[in-house]
Amino acid sequence: MTTLQPQVAPEPRPAPQAPPATGRERRSWTGWGFIGPFVAVFALVFLAPIAYSVHLSLFRDRLIGGTTFVGLDNYRQALGDADFWAAFGRVSLFLCVQVPIMLGIALLVALALDSGRLYGADFFRISVFLPYAVPAVVATLMWGFMYGTRFGLLGDLDQAFGLSLPDPLSPDLVLASIGNIVTWEFVGYNMLIFYSALRVIPHSLYEAAQIDGAGQFRVITAIKLPAIRGALVIATIFSVIGSFQLFNEPSVLQKLAPNAITTDYTPNFYTYSLSFSGQQHNYSATVAIVMGLITMVIAYAVQLRGMRKGA
Repeated sequence: MTTLQPQVAPEPRPAPQAPPATGRERRSWTGWGFIGPFVAVFALVFLAPIAYSVHLSLFRDRLIGGTTFVGLDNYRQALGDADFWAAFGRVSLFLCVQVPIMLGIALLVALALDSGRLYGADFFRISVFLPYAVPAVVATLMWGFMYGTRFGLLGDLDQAFGLSLPDPLSPDLVLASIGNIVTWEFVGYNMLIFYSALRVIPHSLYEAAQIDGAGQFRVITAIKLPAIRGALVIATIFSVIGSFQLFNEPSVLQKLAPNAITTDYTPNFYTYSLSFSGQQHNYSATVAIVMGLITMVIAYAVQLRGMRKGA
């Protein structure tokens, strides 16, 4: 007679555990934790407005039917807009004339400061940089008052000396007057870029040039300028972008010279007028996108040309 042995239920097997995270995976998530806040803010304040502008540019408000999808019609209209291209030509002329003058003055000041032979260099450096600390609107109002022929400094000089100086706010001279304001504002900013680049050049290069008997002009052309080429390119790119974004100075001076500065004087001013005065938000977004693309292409071309070896 066999006896039945009680059967014991098998013990449950433990659930398989996920392998521990490797060091590379932990480092990957740690990196995202650091850059996550920046990515969120960047997407919110930069990518989202661009996406919304592209969305607006594909529609048009009509008297009958409301907002309708028009595809690329707004872009075709912008490419054939004579007012837009006139504004673009105006800022292009401003760029070709004002930017080389401004950067040339800034470079000369930086070289003078770096030479160590300038008396009162600290005071001179602060004095040149100080205009950059003045807000653009305040600087334009200040210069607009000095430009005034009836109520400003120019008018006072005319009355005091019996002169008849040309009106800086006339249609023929207002662009040059704006260029003078922008140059006064940003020479110190670009000077600081160049001066900072000059200060990190190894002194061994100067010692070798001194042993070879090189003069100051030779040191500048053979050592200093090639060493700060990157800073020159950066300052040029910033100046190109700033020229195409010209807005504050014309918009403030427009109240003082309405016959010389129209609402389509610069592309940014034209975009602003379309949106806030003409209520053409869709077409305004289109013009802004077209101008942004043109600025990006030109800035990238300047970068490629400036950083090319042997340039």
